[in-house]
Amino acid sequence: MKRSEFHRAVDDEFGARAATLVADLVLPPFGRTAAEALDVGIAPRDIWQALCDETDVPAQRRHGAGRREPKRR
Repeated sequence: MKRSEFHRAVDDEFGARAATLVADLVLPPFGRTAAEALDVGIAPRDIWQALCDETDVPAQRRHGAGRREPKRR
């Protein structure tokens, strides 16, 4: 997962709360917020999983989140 895919996944899943969750919610596996974790180089995929765990996102909405739909020809 790329950083851009992480942000897209968070926006898609949490809508208006996305920015607040990324900036304010401390993720237990890292002892820091998602924004701080990104800044220190923790993999976006690991941060996404921790955020999903902490906010009880169902498993079916975790995999492939943040990816764009392929362009149609």
